[in-house]
Amino acid sequence: MYALRLPAKALLILVSLFFVCEARRATAQSCGARGVAVQVLGSGGPELEDKRASSSYLVWENGKARVMVDAGGGSALRFGESDAKMSEVDIFLFSHFHIDHSGDFPALIFSSWFEDRKHPLPIFGPPGNEYMPSTTEFVGDLFSEPHGAWRYLSDLVTPDSPGGYQLQPHNVDAGAVPVVVFRNSELAVYAVRVIHGAFPALAWRVEIGGKRIVFSGDTNGEGEGLTLLATNADIFVAHNAVPEGATGVERRLHMPPSVIGTIAGNAHVKQLVLSHRMLRTLGKEKETQVEIRRRYSGPMAFANDLDCFPLK
Repeated sequence: MYALRLPAKALLILVSLFFVCEARRATAQSCGARGVAVQVLGSGGPELEDKRASSSYLVWENGKARVMVDAGGGSALRFGESDAKMSEVDIFLFSHFHIDHSGDFPALIFSSWFEDRKHPLPIFGPPGNEYMPSTTEFVGDLFSEPHGAWRYLSDLVTPDSPGGYQLQPHNVDAGAVPVVVFRNSELAVYAVRVIHGAFPALAWRVEIGGKRIVFSGDTNGEGEGLTLLATNADIFVAHNAVPEGATGVERRLHMPPSVIGTIAGNAHVKQLVLSHRMLRTLGKEKETQVEIRRRYSGPMAFANDLDCFPLK
């Protein structure tokens, strides 16, 4: 029997990596262990070179992932790292159906099959148009017979199917004033239509455990709907996808820091988290903060993958 001998430097590196991994695992496991918390699964955009997962979020309550918002590329892996369970998620929300917000949805659903989920999964998202499918179309195009991409899982979308559980997709045709789209004894979910170029898009508010959590999704910030939705939010997750001074298509799709700050300030949000941090905004945190601080003075953080934000 031989002992493995490593140089002292190599051993130090391995020990360091072990403690980093254990610390990351402990952080993931501790998110939402008590009370309500928001976890950022994906803090990036569609680019792969920044090595961030694309947009995705969890709302935790007392150690259980209750609500999931969006499922961009890489979020399924981050979901696993968070120690959340698809068998426990109560509701799934989509802001819109760009790939960097929806690409990992099939992987997450397939994983739930192996967790032996038994109860239906309500799914809410925007209606469609000539550029995007509706929420019901999106789910059907993935799983329904006879032409769904993964129609071998069609039991998931067949009412009263003998196996698995049922996906329950709903199109939310919200307007400029927040409307309730889901409510039970423990949580309520509100939506408002936001402008994201020509693409149907929604912002969401989740009310759970006495807390208000708002997700802007992708929007250029036009109109008063997002401000109304975010009023007195305990945490406002806003997408920092373009820098100040953005023009053209970028500006028609996304809100710059000055608009984020204006909405956060006017809505009197208690905490601002900046996510969907694309390459064009990474490295510009100081400039972004200056613009926001002119309009909003509350706590602010730049999100990274698996960051956890407990709400006290």
